[in-house]
Amino acid sequence: MSTMNTTSTTGLHVTLQNYYDGKLLMEMEKRLVFYQNGQRKALPKHSGRAVEFWRYKPFDAVTTALTEGVIPNSQTLSMEKVVCNVASYGGYVATTDVLSLTGVNTQTNNLVNLMAKQGALSIDHIVRDAVSAGTQVQYAGSAANRTAISATHKLTIADIRKAVRTLEKNGAPKFNRGGKGYYKAIVGSDAKYSLQSDSLWEEKGKYQQAEQIENGEIGKLFGVIFIESSEAKVFSQAGASQADVGATLVFGEDAYGVVDLGAVGDSPVRSIIKPLGSAGSSDPLDQIATVGWKVEGFAATILNQDWIVRIEHGIEA
Repeated sequence: MSTMNTTSTTGLHVTLQNYYDGKLLMEMEKRLVFYQNGQRKALPKHSGRAVEFWRYKPFDAVTTALTEGVIPNSQTLSMEKVVCNVASYGGYVATTDVLSLTGVNTQTNNLVNLMAKQGALSIDHIVRDAVSAGTQVQYAGSAANRTAISATHKLTIADIRKAVRTLEKNGAPKFNRGGKGYYKAIVGSDAKYSLQSDSLWEEKGKYQQAEQIENGEIGKLFGVIFIESSEAKVFSQAGASQADVGATLVFGEDAYGVVDLGAVGDSPVRSIIKPLGSAGSSDPLDQIATVGWKVEGFAATILNQDWIVRIEHGIEA
């Protein structure tokens, strides 16, 4: 019976490893949409499987006048802790002996790109599902609930304005960009199609020379920056007559948190490349190599339910 080598495998030279790790991380970050808008918390090594996010409780208004010469009592600082457990994620592809690791080569580069796309898709799905499970929801048009939504209940400007009103009444902080405050919304392609027909819609081409544009940004409306994602949440066949129901998220800064993927050289994101023969007797003729990606620890969670609104709407035909 052959013995499988699981621990002492031939590794890449550190320069190559750093190159592929950096390439994987940078390629992933170019494709992340949901992740990029969360409050980021680093996960130190050897810190266990839980990550802690902290949020301050706001102070009430002060309506009592100061008395001359009298020092008022100090206020008590109150913080809330939000804890979520991290998990590891990853995937790989096996190749045959055409893969060479004698240097940076086209085959490996292509496979790292492919793995980066899967890694980004996976991370964004994890974040999307976490933030799409919020308790603050509104339904488009006159729909009373999700099961009443049909294709006619398309996303409208009125729905966006209502969500903005809710966030403002809840005191949700705005993202600061160029000295201006904005909320953000992540929309799917169908929701974008519905909104862009409105005459008030402002395409990014009208202002992108003066402002820093974000990954996936498509336009602005009523103080909201809109970011498109082809992976926006869809509740399949959950509406009236089994219609699909789309979900648009409108949120303020620090509404949700994510584990920080870090920077090149200090990141839980790794490329894992096993060269030919690294499996020992399990690959006796040096025929199989693998290229994979792994995130050592990741999690996402809503930090303040009052600062994120999920608008559920129909998907326009």
